Amino acid sequence: MAEQRQENKMGVMPVGRLLISMSLPMMVSMLIQALYNVVDSVFVAQISENALTAVSLAFPFQNLMIAVASGTGVGVNALLSRSLGEKNYDTANKTAENGVLLAVLSAAAFTAAGLLVSRLFFSAQTDIQEIVEYGTTYMTICGGLCVGIFLEIMFERLLQSTGRTFFTMITQGTGAVINIILDPVLIFGYGPFPEMGVAGAALATVLGQIAAMLLAIVFNARCNPEIRLRLKGFRPDGAIIKRIYQVGVPSIIMVSITSVMTFGMNKILLAFSSTAAAVLGVYFKLQSFVFMPVFGLNNGMVPIVSYNYGARHRGRLIRTIKLAILTAVCIMLAGFVAIQFCAQPLLLLFNASEHMLSIGVPALRIISVSFALAGFCIVCSSTFQALGNGVMSMLVSIVRQLVVLLPAAWLLSLSGRVELVWLAFPIAELVSLCLCAGFLRHIYRKVIQPLDKA
Repeated sequence: MAEQRQENKMGVMPVGRLLISMSLPMMVSMLIQALYNVVDSVFVAQISENALTAVSLAFPFQNLMIAVASGTGVGVNALLSRSLGEKNYDTANKTAENGVLLAVLSAAAFTAAGLLVSRLFFSAQTDIQEIVEYGTTYMTICGGLCVGIFLEIMFERLLQSTGRTFFTMITQGTGAVINIILDPVLIFGYGPFPEMGVAGAALATVLGQIAAMLLAIVFNARCNPEIRLRLKGFRPDGAIIKRIYQVGVPSIIMVSITSVMTFGMNKILLAFSSTAAAVLGVYFKLQSFVFMPVFGLNNGMVPIVSYNYGARHRGRLIRTIKLAILTAVCIMLAGFVAIQFCAQPLLLLFNASEHMLSIGVPALRIISVSFALAGFCIVCSSTFQALGNGVMSMLVSIVRQLVVLLPAAWLLSLSGRVELVWLAFPIAELVSLCLCAGFLRHIYRKVIQPLDKA
């Protein structure tokens, strides 16, 4: 047994090479995911602008699902990686087993929500009946068959926790490719398949997620020997679940706040026009090309930070954080430049009318000003989570999106000029930057510096 418990690469490999090896596969897979998110909306936009608006208005519900799935995964990832760093393999296995149980229970809850409240969700946002019908169909399918996304994310987190991120690139990439291929086939009815419209876009999404889930399960069973999932004799462990959610709940709340913010922004923008709400939906699709690689970088960074925190390797921990911040800021700056110069061509991918272009071009250029600031904040928030201080990440997210962004957008909307509403994004990001800097200084003094002591 001792021979099987060799030092994990997260404790010995040079930090630069380690961060690249851990993050690059996930950054690639995240880019592929961003591509299929955009392709999904590009095809839906060919149906009509109302169809595109409906898919955009579904974003808060989909984001809430991802919040619960990924937030629980963050808690599992942090506890599991730290347990491996401490050589506590029994806790690591129990963490994985309880994490899978939580994913199943979460999927069951959102399946019920998708089947029961979809129409109410859209009726609360708009009285345009065509948008309500499109949206109800889309959300019912995405919610009713959400088991794929929940178990995919959980089993991918188990692979990430042990440093096997290459396999997550394969699972996510496979799911994305299946979605991209099925989108036009199911939406427009090619070959033997009927024309399904918006329902086809939703079905393509969930089928891609289910395929990725099945692959992730196989990879864990065959290629992840540091974790042993045991169904026989399994019992939920309340202490483990509590530790998972000590980190996971703040992460869930932090991501869920985006759903609240988006719902509120949609209400503000629909007061101007449904086109303005569609522009916000297009922005969230396009910004994923910039944010998804940074999230992939974070997913590679979190287990490294957690492992070396558990192993008390202070120098490696600090080098990982610094390198992650530098890389994230560079990615965000590249995204800022791309949107400043290519806003109109990007909007035309979504069959944008002249009216949508007149709203969308200044919107994208104004919002993208916040990108450079966001890179630092995203890495800081993940660092807080990896070190067991997820509440700080939650506070930053609450202040940014609920205390600053939404009120600022509402106040600016009173001017009657929709272009001023977009200024709320860089204003909120500046406040977030100040908070993150202060929290990072506190974490360094209270958590990281003491690692030098025995």
